[in-house]
Amino acid sequence: MELITVLEKTAFGNQVELEAARNYLEQAALHDLPNLLRQLSDILRNTSQNEVTRAQAAIQLKNAIYSKDEAIKQQYQERWLQIPEEIRLYIKNNCIGSLGTETKRPSQAAQCVGYIACAELPRDLWPDCINRLMENVTSANASEMLKESSLEAIGYICQDINPDILEVQSNQILTAIVNGMRKEEGSDHVRLAACRALYNSLEFTRNNFSKDSERNYIMQIICEATQSDNDQIKVSALQNLVRIMNLYYEFMENYMGQALFAITVSAMKSTNDDVALQGIEFWSSICEEESELAAEYQDALDEGRTPTSVSRHYARGALQYLVPIILQRLCEQKDTEDEDEWNPCKAAGVCLMLLASCVEDDILNHVMPFINENIKNPNWQYREAAVMAFGSIIEGPSPDRLKPIVGQAIGMFIELLKDQSVIVRDTAAWTIGRICEAVPEAILNEAILQPLLEGLVIGLNAEPRVATNACWALSSIAISAMEMARPGDDEETTPETYFLSKYFEPIVEKLLATTERHDGGQSNLRSAAYEALMEMIKNSPKDCYTTVQKTTIVILGRLENVIQLESSIQSSSDRRQVFDLQSLLCATLQSVLRKVTPEDAPQISDHIMTALLHMLNQTANSKASSVQEDAFLAVSTLIDVLGEKFLKYIDSLKPILYVGLKNFDEYQVCQAAVGVVGDLGRNIGNKILPYCDDIMTILLEGLISPKLNKVVKPLILSTFGDIALAIGTDFKKYAEVVLNALHQASMIHADPNDFDLIDYFNELREGCLDAYTGILQGLKGNNNTPVDLSIVTPHINNILTFLEILSKDQNISESVLSATCGLIGDLVSCFGQQLIQVTDSPAIHNLLERGKKSKNNRARTLSNWASKEIRKLKNA
Repeated sequence: MELITVLEKTAFGNQVELEAARNYLEQAALHDLPNLLRQLSDILRNTSQNEVTRAQAAIQLKNAIYSKDEAIKQQYQERWLQIPEEIRLYIKNNCIGSLGTETKRPSQAAQCVGYIACAELPRDLWPDCINRLMENVTSANASEMLKESSLEAIGYICQDINPDILEVQSNQILTAIVNGMRKEEGSDHVRLAACRALYNSLEFTRNNFSKDSERNYIMQIICEATQSDNDQIKVSALQNLVRIMNLYYEFMENYMGQALFAITVSAMKSTNDDVALQGIEFWSSICEEESELAAEYQDALDEGRTPTSVSRHYARGALQYLVPIILQRLCEQKDTEDEDEWNPCKAAGVCLMLLASCVEDDILNHVMPFINENIKNPNWQYREAAVMAFGSIIEGPSPDRLKPIVGQAIGMFIELLKDQSVIVRDTAAWTIGRICEAVPEAILNEAILQPLLEGLVIGLNAEPRVATNACWALSSIAISAMEMARPGDDEETTPETYFLSKYFEPIVEKLLATTERHDGGQSNLRSAAYEALMEMIKNSPKDCYTTVQKTTIVILGRLENVIQLESSIQSSSDRRQVFDLQSLLCATLQSVLRKVTPEDAPQISDHIMTALLHMLNQTANSKASSVQEDAFLAVSTLIDVLGEKFLKYIDSLKPILYVGLKNFDEYQVCQAAVGVVGDLGRNIGNKILPYCDDIMTILLEGLISPKLNKVVKPLILSTFGDIALAIGTDFKKYAEVVLNALHQASMIHADPNDFDLIDYFNELREGCLDAYTGILQGLKGNNNTPVDLSIVTPHINNILTFLEILSKDQNISESVLSATCGLIGDLVSCFGQQLIQVTDSPAIHNLLERGKKSKNNRARTLSNWASKEIRKLKNA
């Protein structure tokens, strides 16, 4: 079969022919990939071939180099780089030579050029690539298709490559882009491709934006593009302005008054939704940026330093112009629209929220007149907009300003829960939820609370979308009532009573009924009702305990009933529903168990454990990982409640626990199983010892396994500490291998610019610190016998090196700082005179000083304790 014929079959063949063509291409790639790619590039370059065949050749070539899966893409790029240089050069010349020769859009050749460049440019290969693309765009003789496809190739490169790599070539890239964006460019296709390429290039053009002349020209070109008659160009240009405001806020002052304000306000009013969305997004971005700058300014003030950037208060200055447009957009709600559809009306609601957070009290004078005028408007759209506006601004103004306003308005919102329009009822329930969350003190009084709760309970009978918001409002009220009833900030103390006590039982009963509504699958109602039930139970005082007991029995009965349903399930959709219900019941069971007294727990624990073991065994066979995870979490809660009384269940739990610990493919299940081990260690102490050989073997295997998701590994490390504390000196047999593993884990460094990785490495380091602390405290034993610490002595330098690393890292979290201070205290307490020389080291001094100045109570307490241990040692 000839390659051209094969490519035609991939486009037009029947299923059998298509499968045969795919097999042919796979075998050809395995047998001789360089030759296959060379032939594909020849077909792409050959303008005498039909367009479909050329396009298919480009697609196959591109797919051999690029994948959306990051790991596969890396493999493909490495494979490409193994191809001999002369063949790669031949293919690249064919691809770049094909630009401008296609007749269909978008250019397939551009994708090939882009993805080859993404493989080569980071390795300093193909040095003339960007220059050739620039020349294609700027050449006086370049055709429309050549300029457009070259700009598309630049866009693909900018989109997929690390911005740092392209920074040195930003001038050539911008030259090509700006040339294509000029209003003098006769082709809208070229201008649009240039606009899109600019959007992808903005991240690495800071040097250009920092120069007045270059920035002025770039901004002029973009502003001109926003005035294009072509809506796609206009939208793309506005998207660039949004991104520029995010990246280069500090450079925008000269352009706001002259151009950007008028351009974006006009866009907000546009009848084209895509244009309007970008106008609204521009001001949403400004609000987010200025809120962050205000927070940074306050932090700098508190710390006695000069802030790195300052707000220009664009949002506050534009308030009187923006709010009327936003409110008008809120009135454009449609009663038939798709809930998932993003439109200017929804974007306006978000913008108003951000605006309120940014300008705080100032929002009230601009929005309250609209609310007062329209809350009783006969047109449901204006009523809904008034309610939405109130809910949107609620987190901006101070509670003192809001309380009297809420007191006057809440009665109207309760009335609107009975409005003839379901959309108004829905938004009223949502707004009440926002009020309960943001200013609970305004509604937690008898005059408001009773009619409010009655309205919400009635709301639980309404359409699912309304009932879901009523559930959320009840959750917020329960949380706030408990916070007000607790003395100070003591989260551990359960008060005797609270505002909701006399309403507690009927609300719980109504929520239980709501969870069983036949339409509970709509608008996430069943989950919302169970979540509200969990919050009610979690935030219940002592005088509601009888209801907690009753609810525990109800939930356990439902769990047992749903388990019995399993045998009669026929369809996969029914099975999914049953599994979802089991997960919800497990989560609710956790909430009620945490409130059950130690005296009552043993009376129901047999029933609970039987149900949980059944679920764990059944779901292990059916691969319902979410149910297994929730069941393990419920087991953890039961361990916490029962303490040593859980021992009688361990032998029954052990087989399925080990299966969970070994489930590296479904990391959430593994993570929950590791959590069970930690809870066992903390609650049954050295009685976990007979199981430790098996458990430690599996945990160590998980720690080094590339199959297990990295998020589980910090928990494994801290669980070593739990086990060491539990079994004390018996941990010596595991100490050497664990201490070596901790050293390796503690030496891994994070990229300070990768915020996701910073969070992970904080967790990893906290896991290491917890493990070290548990091992020290466990091996020290009750009699402070130093002989048991001898196995740690050779590792002291590793621990001190770890502390040195932490002292130099400005990104460590408060919890890492707390654990570090605790470990310093333990080291001094355990090793005494052996460490007297290092107690004055800059690293330890720095960490303890940071701990003393921390806003975190635990960090301050532990740093002060560690400092006392050092003083005690020096004075001994």
